[in-house]
Order: sequence, then structure tokens, then C-alpha cells
Amino acid sequence: MLAILIFFFSHWFLSLFFHTFFLHRYASHQMYTTSRKWERIFYFLTWFFQGSSFLVPRAYAVMHRMHHEFSDTEQDPHSPHFFKDVWQMMRHTAKIYQAFLDGTMLPDQRFTKDYLPVWHKLDRIGYNNITRVLFGLGYIAFYVAFAPSFWWYLLLPIHFLMGPVQGAIVNWFGHKLGYSNFSNGDHSKNTEPFGIFLLGELFQNNHHAAGTNPNFARKWYELDPTFQVMKVMNFIGIIKLKPVAVAASHSVHLQQNSIENKDAVRA
Repeated sequence: MLAILIFFFSHWFLSLFFHTFFLHRYASHQMYTTSRKWERIFYFLTWFFQGSSFLVPRAYAVMHRMHHEFSDTEQDPHSPHFFKDVWQMMRHTAKIYQAFLDGTMLPDQRFTKDYLPVWHKLDRIGYNNITRVLFGLGYIAFYVAFAPSFWWYLLLPIHFLMGPVQGAIVNWFGHKLGYSNFSNGDHSKNTEPFGIFLLGELFQNNHHAAGTNPNFARKWYELDPTFQVMKVMNFIGIIKLKPVAVAASHSVHLQQNSIENKDAVRA
């Protein structure tokens, strides 16, 4: 049982880390720069840990940029407010994502004018049915070897669809449940305490207030674990946080402190 738990949570958090660190904060928002070598390493690790549910960075980035531009409107690729349930939202998102990859739908140039990481060879290997099946067989083989009972096999669908499952949780709950620190003109929420367990991704209200800020946490009780790792990477030179991102982080904290001070005076 311990082996299965370690495998499941390792897959969950490693897949999620590269989802938020590489796909979200780098490919979509360019919150930091890095060398070509490290970009390829992060690209490879994103594929490896997402496995059968690998999301091609350029397609993910275009959709996410659209999500910010059209947040919670009918043009938003994955707003939960236009679907009866999370499954319909996921299907709609997958349809748009696949159309971008196939070239049957061309995104507006404003969503592609900024840098998009591309590695066509890895994309062809990673986003391939044969590769997906091989990863799936690997997951099954591990459960056959270590699962103490049949019930543990119910976790396998999460392994198969890890990336989309994590994205669906963030986009559904992050725009439906929780509290707001900022008025963004949309329905984005901070969903605590689960923001920590989603490595900062469920601080959606904070993130939509300052899209270039690499720190998704604002209040003293909010913690963005991914940003803490990014600070260490920045310190040792693996990545370089952009000055605009650092300035945005400082500015938002000053703004938040000012609001809290005013509230304290009024009280």
C-alpha cells in the first residue's frame, strides 16, 4: 500500500509542479527566462511526469492566454459558468485545444505574438497514442506489482488523465468556490486551503489580478509553494525572474498592505 501511495502522490505533485511552473508560468506568462538547455530539460520533464496526459506547451499557452483575455465570458475556453458540469467543460476545452494542434482553428495573433516554447520532435513523440498506451501500461504494471487489493486500481484513471484532471479542478473550483481579494471583473476565486495542495494554482483571484506576478499568494495565510521553489531556482541561477514580474509582486503586496492598513484604521 505504501508503494502505491508514494507512486500516486509523486505522480500527482511532479506532474502538477511542471504544469504550473513550465506550462503556466513560463509558456503562458513568461514570468521568468532561462537558458535553451534548461528550457529543454523542463520541457522533457513536463512530458515525462505528465505521461499519458501530456499537454503540448504551445497549445496550452494559447488557450491560457485566451482564458485571461476573456475570463468567464462566452469566449473563455474553460469558464465553468457556461457548462452544466465539469465533464462538459473538459470536453469543450479539449476540442479547442485539439483544433489548435491540428491547425483547424488558428488563434488570434495577439495570443501567439509572445514567445511560445516549441519542440516539435518531442511533441510528436509525447502527444501520440502509442506513447500514451505505453505510459498507461506502465502505470497498470506498477499497480499489478504493488496494489494490495482491486480497489486501488480505481486510482488509475487519474494517472491516465492527470494533466486534464488537475486543469479541470483548477478551472472549475477556482472560478466557482472561495473568496476574493480583488475585483477582477470575473468570477475568479481563491479556494483555500486547497490552494496549497494545488501548488498555488487555486489562488485564481490573486493570479487574475496580476497575471505577470509569479507569486500567486497575497495574504499572510496564503502560501504558493511553486513560487518558493522558483525563488530558489532564481537564486542559484537556473531561472531568472523577470524584473516586471518581481516589480508586480512587490507592487501588489504594497497595494494589499495599504488596503489592510486602511481597513485597520477604519476599524
